[in-house]
Amino acid sequence: MSDLTGRVALVTGGSRGIGAATARRLAAEGAAVALTYVRAADRAREVARQIEAAGGRALVVQADLALPDAAAQAVERTVRELGRLDILVNNAGFLTHGPLAQVSAAELDRVLAVDVRSVFLAAQAAARHMGEGGRIISIGSCFNGRVPGAQFVLQAMAKSALTGLTRGLARELGPRGITVTAVDPGPVDTDMNPAGGDSADFQRSLTALGRYGEAEDVAAAVAYLAGPGGRYITGTALAVDGGYTA
Repeated sequence: MSDLTGRVALVTGGSRGIGAATARRLAAEGAAVALTYVRAADRAREVARQIEAAGGRALVVQADLALPDAAAQAVERTVRELGRLDILVNNAGFLTHGPLAQVSAAELDRVLAVDVRSVFLAAQAAARHMGEGGRIISIGSCFNGRVPGAQFVLQAMAKSALTGLTRGLARELGPRGITVTAVDPGPVDTDMNPAGGDSADFQRSLTALGRYGEAEDVAAAVAYLAGPGGRYITGTALAVDGGYTA
């Protein structure tokens, strides 16, 4: 366990899946946690209730990160209501796949807006408030290292952009003692990619362990990077993929 007592974290897309697990894990290790949602207000409030029932502090923020101002506004509200910001977890993402010929310009714009632009803008806003020991952690994808089939062009492109962003931010913010990392999950059992889904057996076959991971596996990696153990890790990604990219 990492000691995050006195720290404040913002987790985007924190109402379900990896985001919810991450919000709960950071809170369990002592951080006050803000979490954003787009439409699932009830689920976001339930995550906050769970955090508060365990003795933590939570803030729920409605934010459609496809909108240009939403990321910075979520950061500013977190600082205003929780007093500071030490940890930013860019988890929100827009999952889509399909044949190249069927990808619309609107779909392309939304994926890039949520998965890339909002990450940049959230990091830009967060960096204004972070000092020594600050952490910026983005949830990428195993598609950064391996794309095993067709119809994943948008997902692979958008998540791969986080690699360059992570490295560039690490160089930019390193002199201030702020680390910037990514976590690249493999198949993880969530609403967006259930372990009982149509492609689940194929995805299992691509991993060395032959199974799906759980959201808590990714949350544990984020907590490690956010805590004292992550103080000398920056500009890189940690694969939590069951050997998908082995």
